[in-house]
Amino acid sequence: MVVSAQIAPAPAEKNWREANDAVGQFKRGHADILKWEKQNTPVVQPEASAAARLSLMSPEDAVRQAWLFHRGLVKPMNRIGAANVDLIAKGQWADVDPVWQRKVDDFGELLEVAAQGRKAWIQAVAARQVLKQHRDTLDAAEAGNELGRRMVSVGNWSKLQQAQVQLAQSSAQMNVRRAQHAATQAEATLIKTLGLTGVHSAVTLPDRLPDMPAQALSPQVLDARAEAIAAQLPRAEGMRNGANARLARQAYLASHALALSSRDEVLKVREFITEETVLHYNGMLKSVWDLLGEVSSQSQAVASAIEAQRDFWIAETDLQWVLQGGAPDSFVSLGGGGGEPAAAAGH
Repeated sequence: MVVSAQIAPAPAEKNWREANDAVGQFKRGHADILKWEKQNTPVVQPEASAAARLSLMSPEDAVRQAWLFHRGLVKPMNRIGAANVDLIAKGQWADVDPVWQRKVDDFGELLEVAAQGRKAWIQAVAARQVLKQHRDTLDAAEAGNELGRRMVSVGNWSKLQQAQVQLAQSSAQMNVRRAQHAATQAEATLIKTLGLTGVHSAVTLPDRLPDMPAQALSPQVLDARAEAIAAQLPRAEGMRNGANARLARQAYLASHALALSSRDEVLKVREFITEETVLHYNGMLKSVWDLLGEVSSQSQAVASAIEAQRDFWIAETDLQWVLQGGAPDSFVSLGGGGGEPAAAAGH
């Protein structure tokens, strides 16, 4: 359910009882009225951009664009062949023979550029998704504040009660500003990583991250791949790679478990609570404030799930990179930003 923030002023000649009777004509009461008002408010269409945006609808698009910026990588790409280049671009690194790490000069740089482009794309897409959820939360908070203002205007609420919902709106507005800044920074980082600074100021991205795999890679598969790459590296480098593989593996498995739990447990429970709140509201057992509060809580839960999904895809990229001999500077930290990323071995 979408709750709107743009609300037309209530007619002065109607008293609260008449307004309440009018609300009863809508299935979800105040919430549907607010939604109707926003849908019927004229929308100003943004002007078309003078320069067409570059479309990056998949991480593969980002990887290939990053390679274009590094022209010196043409030689190793020719050496490994188009089939292997496609596998790397699509993120199917497990299907690439690790022997190329030893046989082809600059193969490591080819993988590093691919990993950095892929991770920058993941960050940018996730940041936009999170921004949308915070905007939904702000919509609910603004709707609650406007309803509170109307309640005060007809004498059904005190200014203290309105101040409480006004504070919620201010908090939501601050979160939107933070999320907007994060999205802008993530897009700028993506553009810089792909070598597009001065060429494109914005890019077109999908609305959401790719779906997660239902199952993580098995320990047997991970062990076999770690042994395969270790056999291609000098002893000292192989030992560092082994240490990094353990860190990458831990981050990968933990982030996969957390993301699945967030999606399959937390969000499902939150959706159930929201549906029940709507039913209780329709039966006059819950207030509109309960309903708007639940809409806000659900948006926050979705934002957290997006961040968990983002962390998984970054951890997955780092793991694939390490298992081809790469050495990320650090590994993704989990737990809602509660700590610094784990430093990779040798850094």
